[in-house]
Amino acid sequence: METKQIRVLLFEDNQDDVFILRKMFQKATTVQFQLEVAELLETGMKRLEKGGIDVVLLDLSLPDSRGLDTFYKVQTAFPDFPIIVLSGLDDERVALEAVHAGAQDYLVKGQGGSHLLIRAIIYAIERMQAKAALATAEEKYRSIFENAVEGIFQTTPDGHYLSANPALTRIYGYESPEQLITQMTDIAHQLYVDPDRRSEFVRIMQEKGVVNDFESRVYRKDGSIIWISENARAVRDSQGKIQYFEGMVEDITKRKLAEERLRFSEMRFRSVWESANDGMRLTNADGTIVAVNSAFCNIVGMKPEELVGKPITTIYSEEEDWDNILEKFRERFAQRKIETTMERRMTFRSGKTADLESFNSFVEVENNPMLLSVFHDITFRKAAEERERQANLQLAKSQAELRKKNEMMEDDLKMAHEIQQAILPQQYPAFPPGSAPEKSLLSFSHRYQPSGEVGGDFFNVLQLSPTKAGLFICDVMGHGVRSALVTAMVRALVEELRPVAHDPGKLLSRINSDLRAILQQTGTPLFTTAFYLVADLERKTFQFANAGHPKPFLIHKNSGRVDQFKVDGSKPHPALGLFHETSYQTSETPMESGDLVLLYTDGLYEVEGDAGEQYSQEMLLNAVKNNLALSCAAMLDQLLSEIRNFSANRKFADDVCLVAMEVGKVHSP
Repeated sequence: METKQIRVLLFEDNQDDVFILRKMFQKATTVQFQLEVAELLETGMKRLEKGGIDVVLLDLSLPDSRGLDTFYKVQTAFPDFPIIVLSGLDDERVALEAVHAGAQDYLVKGQGGSHLLIRAIIYAIERMQAKAALATAEEKYRSIFENAVEGIFQTTPDGHYLSANPALTRIYGYESPEQLITQMTDIAHQLYVDPDRRSEFVRIMQEKGVVNDFESRVYRKDGSIIWISENARAVRDSQGKIQYFEGMVEDITKRKLAEERLRFSEMRFRSVWESANDGMRLTNADGTIVAVNSAFCNIVGMKPEELVGKPITTIYSEEEDWDNILEKFRERFAQRKIETTMERRMTFRSGKTADLESFNSFVEVENNPMLLSVFHDITFRKAAEERERQANLQLAKSQAELRKKNEMMEDDLKMAHEIQQAILPQQYPAFPPGSAPEKSLLSFSHRYQPSGEVGGDFFNVLQLSPTKAGLFICDVMGHGVRSALVTAMVRALVEELRPVAHDPGKLLSRINSDLRAILQQTGTPLFTTAFYLVADLERKTFQFANAGHPKPFLIHKNSGRVDQFKVDGSKPHPALGLFHETSYQTSETPMESGDLVLLYTDGLYEVEGDAGEQYSQEMLLNAVKNNLALSCAAMLDQLLSEIRNFSANRKFADDVCLVAMEVGKVHSP
């Protein structure tokens, strides 16, 4: 007899213990051991990865790992290896924990001798093999359970499902076994069309322990009815009490339907035949009508005596070549090639016309083959389908018109965008007039970013005299086309009111009065914030007025100080277009060489960050201070970039307008 060979991997760094184990294995007579030794956990794990080991002897105390953590590492990485803990520690608690965690055995070095160790190794391997065999068997059973054509089930006597395979789920129309088990809580009333069938099923089980070919009508999940046949047995405990039923289900609906058609074709259910809403006709192999029901007579507009015993061509127009048609019918009948289902519009000899859906099947009546034809009148359905088709055509036409209108609207928006861009200053005036831009005592920069094709922000630079410049900015409530139209009105008003543009308060008062009058006629509640500033190079002053607009910054680049333009008085002035009789006050502040005026709309700072926080005016002020060293244009670009990066979606939600005016070296008058 060939000696069995077992390959052992020993995790052990004590050479004395290794020596003892080698001697013990050498004395074995029935089994030949091939011993490999790993002094480190890492070394042993790498060896196990290569394969070829039957069992692991594991010392829990290794140079690179100690305690039960050593076992858990090996067991987690190699769950299919039988592991025997071989420890120098005689600790029952540790031993129990190791065995409960999956160790095959826990042996203490020096106790029990070689027989105990060898037996433990053999038992460990056999248990692991048995476990693998059981897993294979379970997998095979599971495969049968999952892939069986018939439904397999377990149910409690009181009507709950314990388990169901996919086939049963499909038969009953559920999406998954879990859904069937969860939703089917009363088999008698939820499954069986006749709840008493469940009572009969349970009674037979209690008396005989098995049921065979138990046929019933049952509901599918969607409410449709099918036929099933059940074969099942009762599973009892040691006291004989039924624990559950288990068995198989076969869908026999097709067979039952065939039986029903056969019984029907044999005229066993004459009442059903006569009361059916669908027309029915039996035809023999010669093409002769054997029987018709009342519904069929109503469809074709003829009486039973005009049909029975006559060829099937009787119901149609006499203009056709019916002899040839009958001959072809007989050939197809003999070959069983009659179309099972068809749909067509038919005109009968009576003059009636109908859209019909017909179903054909062959049946046996007194051992004679017959063709059973069922005619379903779908005239109303066809009319509805035609109405739907016409509606779809109309819808497609409407959609095409809508697309065309959308394209026109997009073109209009593009044109509005171009027009709005055109009304913004295209070039800045020079002070004094005629001087080169780089030598102008007032230099300007702006950045304009509407949130859509058109926006509600607007600004303008006015040359009031060789030494005076007007700087106007406004923000119409909202954004889009409506706001853009208001900005156009504001621009026209600013141009029209140039004669009073030397006085900021008077200009805003006149714009408010005119704008209010215009908006009242439209009934549209719109308001506009605005700020207007006059830079007087001769007097070295800034005069300004504010209509509810964010306060601009006055940046003294020579000193590094940043102020905000504040209107004299404690009460702020309202936005334009709200109140008719509003007088805006003109305020004044000194001008210095190197001053930078920065105007902006609220879209610049009304930005939400990643955490939902709002970009504040204080944050804007700090950003301005941090970028004072930049040129005017570079500062505008940097501010936009920083705020855009702060935004959660890296976009501005509203229209943004930034206008800067820088004062060159001016001389005292």
